[in-house]
Amino acid sequence: MKNYIWNMFANIKNGQTAKKSIIIQTRKNMCEHILKLLWDEGFISGYRISAENNKKLEIFLKYQKNGKPAINSIKTLSKPGKRVYYSTKQIWKIDSSKLFIIFSTHKGLKSITQCKKFKLGGEPFLIIN
Repeated sequence: MKNYIWNMFANIKNGQTAKKSIIIQTRKNMCEHILKLLWDEGFISGYRISAENNKKLEIFLKYQKNGKPAINSIKTLSKPGKRVYYSTKQIWKIDSSKLFIIFSTHKGLKSITQCKKFKLGGEPFLIIN
């Protein structure tokens, strides 16, 4: 996994720890795809391309009503040294109400609910609680 993805998640976690509402991140296509999935699932309030600098993204962080961050933890399952792949049958056995998993499939990055909907298998990219 690329360093700019980990930098983005580190910036999100640090921004939520500091109770910021907006953070700035370098604009990359992969980051935009992940942010779209996070926005669709309600982990962030939104994102947009910065008005001042076309190469930056503004990410709007989301908090629960009690002030806790919407993203508690971010983990990886598959690593470059040990790849893990899930078939469609294995994905159906995962409880998607408790975990949000982003899969890398042959049709791009998809959430676990999208993989179940389109009957896709793939490599688990990130697990977010």
